[in-house]
Amino acid sequence: MEITNFLKHHFRHFNAAALIDAAEGYKAHLDDNGKMMITLAGAMSTAELGISLAEMIRQDKVHIITCTGANLEEDVFNLVAHDYYERIPNYRDLSPQQEQDLVDRHMNRVTDTCIPEMEAMRRIENVILEEWQKADKAGESFFPHEFFYKILLSGKLESEYQIDPKHSWLLEAAKKNIPIIVPGWEDSTLGNMFAGHVIAGDIKDVHTVKGGIQYMMFLADWYTENAKEDSTVGFFQIGGGIAGDFPICVVPMLHQDLQRDGIPLWGYFCQISDSTTSYGSYSGAVPNEKITWGKLGIDTPKYIIESDATIVAPLVFAIVLGQ
Repeated sequence: MEITNFLKHHFRHFNAAALIDAAEGYKAHLDDNGKMMITLAGAMSTAELGISLAEMIRQDKVHIITCTGANLEEDVFNLVAHDYYERIPNYRDLSPQQEQDLVDRHMNRVTDTCIPEMEAMRRIENVILEEWQKADKAGESFFPHEFFYKILLSGKLESEYQIDPKHSWLLEAAKKNIPIIVPGWEDSTLGNMFAGHVIAGDIKDVHTVKGGIQYMMFLADWYTENAKEDSTVGFFQIGGGIAGDFPICVVPMLHQDLQRDGIPLWGYFCQISDSTTSYGSYSGAVPNEKITWGKLGIDTPKYIIESDATIVAPLVFAIVLGQ
């Protein structure tokens, strides 16, 4: 409880206090027999959020995850190529020529961190292409995360791990077979590679990898089965964008489009965002706006922490984990 005690002593006002309130609300939701979805936007995997998120998964504090295609793949990139990553502390001062020098070395920059194309992206492409082609030839199709689960659980990559595997959130999720929703997977490095292989004829059926509509259908079934009046599902949103907006819409879809009765609203909501309240912005919308869309209720516990998720999320997780 050392971290928790420190935070509760010092984090008393403004966004610091909101962090405490949100973390305590998260705990209360779980204690009330609730389940929790975490959504990952931005570059949380490259920021190595897995160090804390993997522990949340191990301790059953997370029951379903929605993430961008980038977060799905970048956790595995980091798992097998961490030693080749380069940190650029002075990234704000880079000249166009210095940026060109990085790309000439096949180093793709994400803020202050460069992902090595050959050691990370191409290495994973070679492994996952085998699974894509195997499914394609068999006339089978799977979700993007299921292909990763197959690879991780097969042990094919174990000899290439360059971090403690306990710090890979995707590996921990695979072990527990946690559902993962990946809307817009096409907007990712491997999504681009898959398109290239279809164009080149290496894969015959573009539907070998299932897409977003099928993910929404899966989520509708999962939510219907898991969200009960006495055991609701909470929504812990890191960042904004499609990782947040896609899954939260399953509730109004069930109500308005399928006309189903007895479907509870989300039972908890928290967003960590550095997007301040603004006009027309999803990420900058205050939680109460979601009431008008049939996503949250008047009495739903709602929190917003306007800060850097790389700082805030591990601290919230520490409190939830009782550290």
